[in-house]
Amino acid sequence: MIQAHDSVIVRTLGRVVIPIAQLFGIYVLVFGQHGPGGGFVGGVILAASMILAVLIFGRDAPDSWLVTKILRGDGVGLLIFAGVGGLCLIGGGQFLNYTHLQIPGLDDPSRHYVGILLTQIGVAADVAVTGVSIAISLSADDEDISHG
Repeated sequence: MIQAHDSVIVRTLGRVVIPIAQLFGIYVLVFGQHGPGGGFVGGVILAASMILAVLIFGRDAPDSWLVTKILRGDGVGLLIFAGVGGLCLIGGGQFLNYTHLQIPGLDDPSRHYVGILLTQIGVAADVAVTGVSIAISLSADDEDISHG
């Protein structure tokens, strides 16, 4: 089990750096279609910030609340990704052909933007959950695995 770090300097820097890293991960996710980035890179940055929170504050600390919540969200990203593709199929197009995305009141460029953003959110969610899950699994003691 990962124990909390006992240095005041590390904990204080963590409280400053982790939210900035998460904000940057969301920025990379949202603006990834206009430049380098996107769902995978944004998900990796978000996962790294949550792993950093666990390493600094410990897994069960109130400062690591996002880690315990995200571990319950396994598969949500896949549902978002498949849901957007399903809406495109329902609209009469191909899977992830955003022209046929059934969202009322949106023109074609807006449909493309919303469709790409939603699929990127789905990818980022799955990448973040997988990264955090791997880090937590690698840090588990034999006793945690047998009793958990």
